[in-house]
Amino acid sequence: MVNLKNVTVHYSSGIDALVDVNLHISEGEFVFIVGESGAGKSTLMKLMLRELTPSSGRVFVNNRNIGALKGNKIAMFRRTIGVVFQDFRLIEDYTVYENVAFALRVADSSSKTIRQRVPYVLNLVGLGSKAKSKVRELSGGEKQRVAIARALANDPGLLIVDEPTGNLDPKRSYEIVGLLKEINRCGTTVVMITHEHDLVQYFGGRIINLEKGVITFDETIGGSEDYYEE
Repeated sequence: MVNLKNVTVHYSSGIDALVDVNLHISEGEFVFIVGESGAGKSTLMKLMLRELTPSSGRVFVNNRNIGALKGNKIAMFRRTIGVVFQDFRLIEDYTVYENVAFALRVADSSSKTIRQRVPYVLNLVGLGSKAKSKVRELSGGEKQRVAIARALANDPGLLIVDEPTGNLDPKRSYEIVGLLKEINRCGTTVVMITHEHDLVQYFGGRIINLEKGVITFDETIGGSEDYYEE
C-alpha cells in the first residue's frame, strides 16, 4: 500500500526533514504516526499525497512510484486517497450533504452515484440525521465526522488523517479514533498522524515514532481493554 525506500527530504533552509527513511504499510493496516513538532510527520504526509517529492529515494503508494507522476496524473492519483485535515476544510455555509457531495462532484461522479454514496457515508459516521444541517451549526466533533465522511466519499483504499483530535475534548477524541478503527475494520487502510500519546496507548496497534526525521520506533503494542469513560 505505502512504501518509502531510502527516502531523504532536504529543505533549502538546510533542514533534513526525513533522513534515509524506509517504511512499509500493508493494505488493511491501521498505523499511528507519532512524534514531536518538527519530527517529520507533516513531511511524511506530503510525500504520501505527492505534494512533495523526496530529495533522494522513492515513494510508492498503491504500487505506483508517485514521484514519477506528472500533470493531471497527480490529481487522478490523489482521488484514490482520502484525507482528513486538522482544520476540517469544510464549506461552512453548505449543508452536511452538500459538503460530502462536493467531493464527489470534483471527481466527476454521476448524480446517481452522489445520491447513493452520500447517505451511505453519512450513516457510516453517524450523521445520517444531520444531512440538511449547515456545517456552521455543528459541534467540533460533528464537523470532524463530516470531514471523515467527505474523505470516504470516493471509497479510497487509503485514508490519511492529520491530527483529527487536536480541536476536540477528550471524550470526542476517543469517539473519533474509535470511528476510524471501525472504518479500518471494514477494510480501509488508515494512517493517523497524532501527537496524543494517551490515545495511542489506549487503542494500541502499530506505532511509528519519528524523531528529527528518523524512525526511532516501529512496533505493535497492546491497548487498553476498558472503554474510555469521561
